[in-house]
Amino acid sequence: MTGNAILQADTGWLILLVFSIIWVTLGWWLGRNAKGLDEFMLAGRRVGLALGTATAMATWVTSNTTMVAPQLALQMGIWGMIGYSLGSIGLLLFAPLAKRIRELMPHGFTSGDFIRLRYGNMAWRIFLAISLFYALGWLVSLGMAGGVLINALTGIDYQLGMSVILAVCVSYTLLGGLRAVIGTDFIQTIVILTGIVVLATLVISEVGIDRMHESLLEERPQLLNLLFPAAIMFLFNNLLFGIGEIFHSNVWWSRAFAFREGVGFKAYLLAGLFWTPVPIVAGFVALAVPALDINIPAADMVGPLIAAELLGTGGAILVFIVIFSALASSLDSLLAATSDLVLTDIYKGHLRPSASEQQLAKAAHWVILGIGLLTWLLCLPRLTTLAGLLYLTGAFVASTIWPVAAGLYWRKTNPTGASLAMFLGTVIGLYCYFNIGFYVAALVSAAVSMSLVLVSTWIAPRQFDWAALSNNEHRINDVAEVKSS
Repeated sequence: MTGNAILQADTGWLILLVFSIIWVTLGWWLGRNAKGLDEFMLAGRRVGLALGTATAMATWVTSNTTMVAPQLALQMGIWGMIGYSLGSIGLLLFAPLAKRIRELMPHGFTSGDFIRLRYGNMAWRIFLAISLFYALGWLVSLGMAGGVLINALTGIDYQLGMSVILAVCVSYTLLGGLRAVIGTDFIQTIVILTGIVVLATLVISEVGIDRMHESLLEERPQLLNLLFPAAIMFLFNNLLFGIGEIFHSNVWWSRAFAFREGVGFKAYLLAGLFWTPVPIVAGFVALAVPALDINIPAADMVGPLIAAELLGTGGAILVFIVIFSALASSLDSLLAATSDLVLTDIYKGHLRPSASEQQLAKAAHWVILGIGLLTWLLCLPRLTTLAGLLYLTGAFVASTIWPVAAGLYWRKTNPTGASLAMFLGTVIGLYCYFNIGFYVAALVSAAVSMSLVLVSTWIAPRQFDWAALSNNEHRINDVAEVKSS
């Protein structure tokens, strides 16, 4: 066990064993009646408001929220945690989009369905490359977070801890599909919110606002500076990053298809409102570092280490459970949604267009296993920090905001312009990421993408018939023509 670890390794293994059994058993039980591909992928399209709100919120309260929010607060101060909370804007803005998606494509399966039908194959393939890169980046960041958490609190080897968490999430996603994912998300939401509130309350009572403020003024006054330039840029960058993440990702589209009619708007609206204070509360804890004089060996370990320092063994166990739940609630959702995208848009759409529903149902399990294995391999070296990896994908996802939104509401959007918007927005955003900083990548990417969509549509508007979306309701059975195009 490492010298900085608070819990004994045996205690860590016990917690992992208990919660692994709980989540896998729940996943099996909740998904035991998921018969057929539609049930496995989209929970029969009958998810109600309570479960819908919980799964949207739990998926967005990731390990990145509970671990990166404190990291950003430590690096950028007040604007770091407030800027992260603007991720809720993505959920709020997706509420009307979810309603629109369900109206236009009542029997759709993936976000790729929409892009293919709305803009054609070139845009579809660019979009798939962006979506899959982002999904893999998010999966790797979640796997890394699991290993970092377990190592920081128990001293268990990073690679072992990461492997266990990935194995658990892959297992119950395989057993129950989206039914298992949504059902466990509901329970995980309760655990996460309870733990965060308890931790924040105890931090305030143990350290005190006055002491934290005085220590910050004396040792790190820049964290209280509301004119901190990099932090202000991050504020707007994160806003666009969050919107891009949600607008394009099949994680959120699959739920729009899975919710009962009329549920999507309310579920996303409530989830956005409830999620807003979570990163502020989680990030606030990091401002206690100067007052407590804690040595933080890595910025993305600040949250767990502060909780353990303040609350001892009980605090370490509590933060372990909270972040383990947050990891599971996002990993399972991303595994399910990414496997849907690979299955229908890559396997069925490009490799085996004649596959039957039974063959696809069998292939779905192998796809989940394959994605889990690839994630595990990429997590092994731990090449960067959580925030660094997460924001690398910002240039990719921000480029999709305007093509998605304009495509859903604007009949005249130019397909070629949408394709260029995604491609050039990503390329130029990446250039800025490496040459200026992570806090401008999404901002630049979104601006480039917006300009191309608007200019191309103004110069060469193209009429689109919305019926082309609703007429393609049985997507899983009618993509044979794509391979030849």
